[in-house]
Amino acid sequence: MLARFAKWIFHAAFTLLTQLEVKNLENIPSIGPYILAPNHLSRADPPLLFIYFGGKNVTGWVAEKYRRNLFFGLLVRLGNPIFIRRGEVDRQAIDAAVKALRSGKIFGLAPEGTRSRVGSLIRGKTGVAFLADASRVPILPTAITGTDSLFRDLLRLRRPRITLTFGELFHLPPLDPEDRNAGLRKNTDEVMCRIAAMLPESYWGVYADHPRLQELLMTNS
Repeated sequence: MLARFAKWIFHAAFTLLTQLEVKNLENIPSIGPYILAPNHLSRADPPLLFIYFGGKNVTGWVAEKYRRNLFFGLLVRLGNPIFIRRGEVDRQAIDAAVKALRSGKIFGLAPEGTRSRVGSLIRGKTGVAFLADASRVPILPTAITGTDSLFRDLLRLRRPRITLTFGELFHLPPLDPEDRNAGLRKNTDEVMCRIAAMLPESYWGVYADHPRLQELLMTNS
């Protein structure tokens, strides 16, 4: 009941305070397992995604520091989080994520691993590629624009324009056991380029000149 109420509050807030446009809702699978992979621009991104994915069948990693935070701790618990210790290999959190996916859940994970401070894509980390390989589940690439300036615009009494675009579900190829690191990087770049292909050029960031992005743009044109 609390999750449903939070969904209603978040939806009302985005509807009243922003100009929100949602594209390709039909691409969201009705059930898991899959990995929800959005770019990450702002603290407003999780509440925005919670409108469409909040529920007991969804989970994701949340930094351990938020476990005892009085405000954010309460909010993140609405998303059934798996707390993870950043800056180290938290095997328990990794195993819990793989177990959740194998049990049919949706796992939300921003490939960049943190909020971009530059308003565009930063280099993706290999966590999404690793989980996809370990659990053999597909990925739902998701692109967000406008949340990077949301709070600044609201302070200026402007309704920011926000877009949320869902790509097509896809599978990454299996990793080559002879060179897993190279495979993880290539698969991570594939996820990031698919996100970039749904974003305006100003958001491409470090992937602006990536050959795979250019291929995707040519295919989609």
